[in-house]
Amino acid sequence: MKIGVLALQGAVSEHIRSLEQSGAEAVMVKDVRDLDGLDGLVLPGGESTMMRRIMDRYGLFEAIQTFAGQKPIFGTCAGLILMAKKIEGKQGPHLGVLDIDVKRNAFGRQVDSFEANLQIKEISENYTGVFIRAPYIKSVGDQVDVLATVDDHIVACRQDRFLACAFHPELTEDPAMHQYFVHMVEEES
Repeated sequence: MKIGVLALQGAVSEHIRSLEQSGAEAVMVKDVRDLDGLDGLVLPGGESTMMRRIMDRYGLFEAIQTFAGQKPIFGTCAGLILMAKKIEGKQGPHLGVLDIDVKRNAFGRQVDSFEANLQIKEISENYTGVFIRAPYIKSVGDQVDVLATVDDHIVACRQDRFLACAFHPELTEDPAMHQYFVHMVEEES
């Protein structure tokens, strides 16, 4: 399995480490050519609006939309926002591939960052979620499976070949989320 990590912002090397620990070959994606031959893609955290601008500048936006029509994608934090069909306070989505409505910076500012013990359906009974300026999912469509919540807010979900979480799994030593995504990619191949 060869999985790319969008290398525009965020903890790219940490995602690569977690993917490699999970048995995948992991590569950085900086331009359209880097998508060739990939079996899956991770959209990391960062600032979603800035990531979209950079994607547009380098022609990655349309290429990733095309990729999403064929291959699995895992979005974390800002990556989740990029994948959402609806974003509170914003007209229109970015990629719009995941039938969810999200609230950006829902848990507060940087100083409000926190960790929470999560039960993640099919993945882990005791997972430490690292939340940094995190969004949460306000609602999901009928085809979306809710995987985890914090204080009754949805923070992880799956829809077909798309996986998303509001936290940063790459900032823990637990590769369970990445292992789950690698398994999803294997199932699609």
